Amino acid sequence: MKSTKSRSTSEPSATLLQMRDPDKLRWEMQPLQLAIARRAFELFEKRGREQGHDWEDWFKAESEFLCPVSIATSESDDRVSIRANVLGFTENELHVSVEPRRLAIFGKRERSASRTEAGSIGLTDQYPDRILRLIDLTTEVDPSRAVIELESGMLKFELPKAATSHKGTLAAA
Repeated sequence: MKSTKSRSTSEPSATLLQMRDPDKLRWEMQPLQLAIARRAFELFEKRGREQGHDWEDWFKAESEFLCPVSIATSESDDRVSIRANVLGFTENELHVSVEPRRLAIFGKRERSASRTEAGSIGLTDQYPDRILRLIDLTTEVDPSRAVIELESGMLKFELPKAATSHKGTLAAA
């Protein structure tokens, strides 16, 4: 369930997003990952199976399926903050998961179609309509205390760091 946190009327409100189960989200992302892999292989075959262009093929395939998402991270003593630009996606089109060392963003925008005067249906947007970002974290976080909100096209993650249990540990002499 998603809820809206209200602020003053002059500021846009932020929508809190609920985390998805990481295993279920990985399962949902799998068809897209396979489609990207298939397309990269098609590009490889189209070039006559010429070796040495695997990264080029992969990035080209990704660009055909995925919207670019810029990411900014910052870290303090007690938390990791991540911002992802997901402009054009609504809270119903985004799915996120947080694990101790990784977060995932998966989104699929609903494409709009319009009828032409001739009666045919055409897509109004040919830009990629999906997001798939897996972000490995350098610090372990506590997923149960994560706060994720969407505000004006910016997905904001506030991830409290996991408590360390190294205090009081003594080395054997």
